[in-house]
Amino acid sequence: MQIQGQAALVTGGASGLGEATARELARLGAKVAVLDVNLELAQKVASDIGGIAVQCDITQTESVQAALAQATAAHGTARLMMNIAGIGTAKRVVGKDGQAAPLEDFARVINVNLVGAYNISRLFAAECAKLAPLEDGARGVMLFTASVAAFDGQVGQQAYSASKGGLVSMTLPMARDLAQHGIRVCTIAPGLFATPLMRTLPEPVQQSLAASIPFPSRLGKPEEFAQLACHIVSNDHLNGEVIRLDGALRMAPR
Repeated sequence: MQIQGQAALVTGGASGLGEATARELARLGAKVAVLDVNLELAQKVASDIGGIAVQCDITQTESVQAALAQATAAHGTARLMMNIAGIGTAKRVVGKDGQAAPLEDFARVINVNLVGAYNISRLFAAECAKLAPLEDGARGVMLFTASVAAFDGQVGQQAYSASKGGLVSMTLPMARDLAQHGIRVCTIAPGLFATPLMRTLPEPVQQSLAASIPFPSRLGKPEEFAQLACHIVSNDHLNGEVIRLDGALRMAPR
């Protein structure tokens, strides 16, 4: 599918991988709606790329419906859905104090990363399926953002790995389900990237993490994620696939 002229939704578009993807889509001619819980940051990105900023909590159906309505009013019904919003946590099942990890922490990560992504995707798909088909019957493209933690999660990453593993497992059945509507579904599983969250770590820690990547031995660039996301859109035969983007990294237990 050509990106030029298409309406696109990017969750988590105010920073990190989401911001890079929003910028790349706009550079390639898409009409981008930057969806994020942080409206102020979203407005800054949207202003730069000529898009619109929309405050959206993907875990709340009313918030998602309002966001989709606002984006549609500005750009028309979207054909591109980039699910990049997410949160992380690290909790050992049994802490140093001997207490079990709080269930609320686990539930929150699952709710945002997995349930939230499904929530906005189902609502996007219902609207996208109403659009007139393009070449080969194509109507839209949906992207999920997993993580290498879905495959080799580290100590304390039970919630994060489970949420990202859920996205990996959902990719193929979602693609099969939406094939009848001409909507493709793929997932990127990034490794260690130079995101704002990563940059909060001490420099020696960042260097140590970068050195653990076989090649190239550096943190991934958000632009590299964005380039792959946009390639998935433009390559019509990519469907139902999960692509690791990690420089051959395999995470150690800790």
